[in-house]
Amino acid sequence: MKRTLLIIISIIFFLPHIFSQQTSFYPTNWWIGMKWNKVQILVYNNTGSLKNASVQINYPGIVLTKINRLENEKYLALEVTILPDAKPGTASFVLKYNNKIETIPWPLEKKKAGNGKAYAQGVRSNDLVYLLMPDRFSNGDETNDKIAGLKDQSLNRNEMYLRHGGDLQGVINKLDYLKNLGITTVWMTPVLLNDMPNRTEHGYAITNHYKVDPRIGGNEMYKKLSAAIHAKGMKLIQDAVYNHVGSQHFTVLDKPMKNWLHEWPSYTQTSYRDQVMFDPYAAASQHKILSDGWFKKDMPDLNQNNPFVANYLIQNALWSVEEFGVDGWRIDTYIYNDLNFMNACNKALLNEYPSITMFGETWVHGVVNQSYFCENNLTNNFKSNLPNTTDFQMLLYGIQPALTEQTGWTEGLMKLYNTAAQDILYKNPMGEVIFLGNHDLSRFFSVVKGDVKKYKMALGWLLTFRGIPQLYYGDEIGMKGLSNPDGFVRSDFLGGWKNDSINKFESAGRNEDENEIFNYVKKIANFRLTSSALKTGRLLQYLPQNNVYTYFRYDSAQTIICVMNAGKEKKEINFEKSYPDIVRNFTGVKNILNDESFGYSLNVEGESFFIGILTH
Repeated sequence: MKRTLLIIISIIFFLPHIFSQQTSFYPTNWWIGMKWNKVQILVYNNTGSLKNASVQINYPGIVLTKINRLENEKYLALEVTILPDAKPGTASFVLKYNNKIETIPWPLEKKKAGNGKAYAQGVRSNDLVYLLMPDRFSNGDETNDKIAGLKDQSLNRNEMYLRHGGDLQGVINKLDYLKNLGITTVWMTPVLLNDMPNRTEHGYAITNHYKVDPRIGGNEMYKKLSAAIHAKGMKLIQDAVYNHVGSQHFTVLDKPMKNWLHEWPSYTQTSYRDQVMFDPYAAASQHKILSDGWFKKDMPDLNQNNPFVANYLIQNALWSVEEFGVDGWRIDTYIYNDLNFMNACNKALLNEYPSITMFGETWVHGVVNQSYFCENNLTNNFKSNLPNTTDFQMLLYGIQPALTEQTGWTEGLMKLYNTAAQDILYKNPMGEVIFLGNHDLSRFFSVVKGDVKKYKMALGWLLTFRGIPQLYYGDEIGMKGLSNPDGFVRSDFLGGWKNDSINKFESAGRNEDENEIFNYVKKIANFRLTSSALKTGRLLQYLPQNNVYTYFRYDSAQTIICVMNAGKEKKEINFEKSYPDIVRNFTGVKNILNDESFGYSLNVEGESFFIGILTH
């Protein structure tokens, strides 16, 4: 009896040491059939030292090749190789440390992308992207509005910088709305956990790269959204943040290594001056400040020259494609990353998923500046392999001045023409992402001071010009907001919350101007879905004359004419006289908005945008 009692006491004492998991693995799982089959697992135990830990794995097809013991004794970096003959299942890593035995399950699955699944397919000029902020778009599950244990417990829709409760279920609920509008691709601001004390609504201060924020639904809901998007023949873009993390990230609070972050004797912020990257006369110290300076105090800058940091970030990108079915990447704050690291990361993604696309946020000033960061025709010492960028130049130095300035030798419409003419610098200008606004910029309807005519001209341009068009949520109904402060451009989409008295997702909830704008966008966007010329056709533009700017989109099957009359007076245009290069084989034109047909002479109303199909 005494012996039995001792055995029971021993089991009770040792069970927690054997079975309780105190150690985390990053990545949490992997796949067979991946080209990236040499995986670095970052091991973290927040309760004690792993200095003398032993690690064993006995799973056919997985070989533990090296144990890297990092400067912080709470961390290890395991190097494992997944052999071609490995089978799906759950591997078990056994850690022995400090008189404890801990078994960590590590699932090994069959690679999904490329095996009949519509993942990693890329986003291109035949798509129409819709950018939204999950917290501000639609609340489909009120039970996750607050999550116990997270630092930010705010929930107040009347405060611009607090959480509002929107989530991934809300996005699922509105997918039919988006598809009917003509949207093909959903891009959301970052969905990963931001366990920060405040300003968690935007998602750009990540604290766990392997956990989707539970306040928007968590990992399983993100998978559900991805499946729902793909079931409707649509695509998913994930917003990647490689440059920095939130100050509450575990690798900041408890750094694995002294050089895990870029740290300075005193706080040093980036200069935001991208010119020093390509300026042949720039001082090296200024280059360092741009790249290694912190974006913000609460967003520590990662040292991507540290190979353990680099592997951690690259593997998370690969993991996200497989785990969530990502089709493309938007890369935040691209210019502040180490560009050699970005080339390595881009290469790893393209090597694994040849059809996937990436575009980097390049909020810079000048086409030369912007083109430096993507595949270009420049001659310099650094060659980027980033396919494309978010085209701030076509917005800030193109369509915006075209509709807010008087046209002159270099002003107004000429800025739009000149910016497009500089496409000579890009290897693939058709992959540039064009837009009228985003979560950092003033909404375009406010930029043109609520002028519906000018706003429709901008939307017509967006949906017919070269590149990948992107709408920001609410653009389709003319939402307003100036960017100072940025909270004004991050308002809720009314109707996304069950207690909203107005529902802007339905025509009955929109006013006359909003319905006019919505119907205009829907008409062109849905026409675009079947227009080969608008999706993939070439661009031919004419110098602006008398406040009129004309361009054509064309291929062997279709020719589209787009005429922007920025003046207030109606203009009569003779096609044969004005555009002899392209109209000689046609006899007339049909307005895509109302099917009205014309001969070679066309009257374009003042402050309007005409879109027509040339007819035989």
